[in-house]
Amino acid sequence: MRQFLLACLLFCSMLSTPVEASPNFVVIFCDDLGYGDLSCFGHPTIRTPNLDEMAAEGQKWTNFYVGASVCTPSRAALMTGRLPIRNGMMSAKRRVLFPNSNGGLPASETTIAEHLKTKGYATAAIGKWHLGHKEQFLPTNHGFDSYWGIPYSNDMDAVKGFPNYRQKSKDDPNYYAPIEQYQVPIIHNTKVVEQPADQHTITQRYTDHAVEFINENKDKPFFVYLAHNLPHIPLYAGEKFLGKSSRGIFGDVIEEIDHGVGQILDTLRELDLDENTLVVFTSDNGPWLPFETHGGSAGLLREGKGSTFEGGMREPTIFWMPGTVQPGVQLELGATMDLLPTFCSMAGVDYQSDATLDGYDLSALLKGESKTSPRDRVFYWREEQIYAVRQGPWKAHFITAGCYGIGPKKEVHEKPELYNLSQDPSEKYNIAARHPEIVQQLTELAEVHRQSIEPVENQLEK
Repeated sequence: MRQFLLACLLFCSMLSTPVEASPNFVVIFCDDLGYGDLSCFGHPTIRTPNLDEMAAEGQKWTNFYVGASVCTPSRAALMTGRLPIRNGMMSAKRRVLFPNSNGGLPASETTIAEHLKTKGYATAAIGKWHLGHKEQFLPTNHGFDSYWGIPYSNDMDAVKGFPNYRQKSKDDPNYYAPIEQYQVPIIHNTKVVEQPADQHTITQRYTDHAVEFINENKDKPFFVYLAHNLPHIPLYAGEKFLGKSSRGIFGDVIEEIDHGVGQILDTLRELDLDENTLVVFTSDNGPWLPFETHGGSAGLLREGKGSTFEGGMREPTIFWMPGTVQPGVQLELGATMDLLPTFCSMAGVDYQSDATLDGYDLSALLKGESKTSPRDRVFYWREEQIYAVRQGPWKAHFITAGCYGIGPKKEVHEKPELYNLSQDPSEKYNIAARHPEIVQQLTELAEVHRQSIEPVENQLEK
């Protein structure tokens, strides 16, 4: 009898012990947002109060990188935790996917969403995809329960006869292209539901879809991938934000995105999910500088979109999860490829496979359990070539070229350039002659890495 009572007490205690809920994940991914485009990263005239608060309550990462400096390969890196050169999502001939492309993210790749689905997560992709617009490549075939957004960049499917956006944006810092100029569609799951997309309202609608999904799935673990197609040109802002920023239409766009971030954070707080949800805010690559005031700013970093200088691949990044993410400014190295192993680790997902991963688990660093990042290196690929490598503070350039659309021509350096990014984040002072041993070390590191890349079918050239 005594044993029976003890067993009953043990069973009751197990029932009363709260089961730790699986964490939720929200990734807010901008397009062409520069390192210097948020007030919490130093912009003097763009107001981003919600992101500023998010940075104050969470971790602001100052050395966070993407897998490539243009759209398609950068997104492939985030989704798979792998450099895009490993899965055919990088090309020297076509740097991104276009409406006439036939390729996309291979089915053999395992995305963050697919990993989290093994633990019962509800998953939604909202916004710009750009990993293949044909049905077999859409988010619903890569682990997402639902998709609502545009399949590629918002300046594609352009209609002839309209003013040249590049010239008009230079002539008028507030130029607002007609919606009909770009016939990019909105796809719901696998069907086109709107064409052309009303880009005047698209930022708010993305946020609305994210908030709706969170409300619908508040009682189960969820993953939201919200990929804004702005501030990529053409720039569009909603009626409530148009003309409100002293930075012009570019600032209007950023301030509307910031407002949406606030709505998502408020929703999480109202549902008591804020302390169980990791929210990550970052961008796919640096600013598109040829568009002048319609493009963003890399701040003190050199160059922008398309380049392997810091302005092309180092992004403004914030992690937020009250009670879990230790607040502060994080100076250690991180990258979008680290999101997959980090999320999987926090969710208890076994993400190990035969595929080579280029990401690292950052969870201990986020929680304050470690002061050192497991990532100590960054490889800078462009057009199927390794242009540069960083290890610790040191960065060696083997090949350099200007940003997307402007800048100096490609130059292969017989003697690599060397910069100490801790002391010279603007990459102004080549100190290779002073440190030949560091140059040699980084050259060898790059060569070992290059040898790890196995040939695969190129998806962007199909």
